[in-house]
Amino acid sequence: MQFLQFEDFREKLSTHFRPWQRSFQFWVRAADIYTGYKVFQLRVNFMKDGKKQEAMWEQQHEVAADKIYSMCYDLGGFFLKIAQILGKPDLAPPAWVRRLVTLCDRAPATSFEVVKLVLEKELGQTVGDIFERFDVEPLGSASIAQVHRARLLGAKGDVAVKVQHPGVQELMMTDIRNMQAFALFLQKTDIKFDLFSVCKEMEKQIGYEFDFLREAEAMERIQHFLRVNNKKVPVVVPRVMKNMVTRRVLLMEFIDGIPIMNLGDEIAKKGIDPGGKIATAAKQNILLSLTLAYGQMILKSGFFHADPHPGNILIRKGSEVALLDYGQVKDLPDELRLGYANLILAIADNDSLRASESYRELGIRTLCKCEDEQYELLRLAQTMFDTKLPPGVTMLQPFSEDSSIKKIAVQNFPEELFSVLRTVHLLRGLSVGMGINYSCAEQWRPIAQEALYSAGRLREATLEKLRLGSRRSLNPPPEEDMMKIDNPHSSPEVSKPNSNDALSIINTKQQNKEDSDPRVFALFSKCKSSSGGVVLSLADEHKV
Repeated sequence: MQFLQFEDFREKLSTHFRPWQRSFQFWVRAADIYTGYKVFQLRVNFMKDGKKQEAMWEQQHEVAADKIYSMCYDLGGFFLKIAQILGKPDLAPPAWVRRLVTLCDRAPATSFEVVKLVLEKELGQTVGDIFERFDVEPLGSASIAQVHRARLLGAKGDVAVKVQHPGVQELMMTDIRNMQAFALFLQKTDIKFDLFSVCKEMEKQIGYEFDFLREAEAMERIQHFLRVNNKKVPVVVPRVMKNMVTRRVLLMEFIDGIPIMNLGDEIAKKGIDPGGKIATAAKQNILLSLTLAYGQMILKSGFFHADPHPGNILIRKGSEVALLDYGQVKDLPDELRLGYANLILAIADNDSLRASESYRELGIRTLCKCEDEQYELLRLAQTMFDTKLPPGVTMLQPFSEDSSIKKIAVQNFPEELFSVLRTVHLLRGLSVGMGINYSCAEQWRPIAQEALYSAGRLREATLEKLRLGSRRSLNPPPEEDMMKIDNPHSSPEVSKPNSNDALSIINTKQQNKEDSDPRVFALFSKCKSSSGGVVLSLADEHKV
């Protein structure tokens, strides 16, 4: 009879109990963070001095940020994605943002020996038979996979090789189920929002991320859609290497650029005023490209990239934007796509009646005991589905009594809309990080109008009137108007920026892996001007 060696037995035992161990660690740490805040809320109420209260809150956020960081870093996996969501400047306290943003692409890397085994098993050849060169050190490692730079035999350009971490799927599903239970608890005690449906959609989407064949198909579909709908594509999608894709390995064109989170450092390196017109123009070009691409994908196609966090966005020379990682994509049913188009018009036109109708059409069920229910519903729609925060709101605070989420109980939220919600909030995080407060709803209005007209929901006479407004909004404004950002330090005497200067901020040839520091994006402290109103106009070459 063959007996297991002690090391083999210990490994099998560890593998069996690992999900239970992770669950225990999560609940102990989550309970510590939650009770810390609840006890603090009782304590801070005894302090009447507003400034001292503010200082106490900042200290509490610092303590909690360290605990959240430790939990997400130690557990990894799904909790790295949670860190990406929580570490947004418009949603979380600055202390959280400063800590959590550093977790972007910081998952532990799989050793090259294991990567080599996965590659050879999946592709059916040795690494030496496939690649002329293969960088052992990964470019980055995330929760599900890591990416290496390599060159195929006989090729002129480099490729990016995405390799899935072995054994992470089961652990990640365990994490999601724990988060679902915690979400149920929170929505019963503190947040009147259907968090459970949101977590269910996350479970579905993350399950898709483990199939790289599906991801490759999504890349090709989105690349084709953007190409046929634009004279010049607003964002670059990597080209998939045919016959080099399996469920666990994906080879694609290598995109040279710098992470958007390092834009502040790149601007500072070139000696450009971070709050000046040239830097602002470059940031506007970047947001303009992302806004147009997502407006077209969500409202015109319904099939869209659903994970625009900073680690998935590269800036190339000329402020050109590349969008990476198509593991999370969403295909909206037409009824939801058109319902969302209707809601976009309501938000853009500040139409509370239309917003209420859109809620019903989308299947968002709410309970409101407010005096002005329609106004609060519009305010909630602006908070959830627009990048520009409602008047008087500088940061989302779900626990605040003035929060629209506190005033209105969202009893039912369609799971499929979560990807839209998350995408808008990630775009908002980018705009807040850049110091530009703009409305994606206003920019998406012409695309929403076209979508509704194509579905027979707008009369031709109405569309003709709307087209005039669309043409105006799609044309680039004069440079001096484009730069009108509510910045108390700006001066009308400053000369107009040279557009070539704005586009030359990014020079990818000088960028290397060692220069990267993801902490820069958290605050954009070097390049953040005062947040103010700005309307990004979509360039003529990007017409729908």
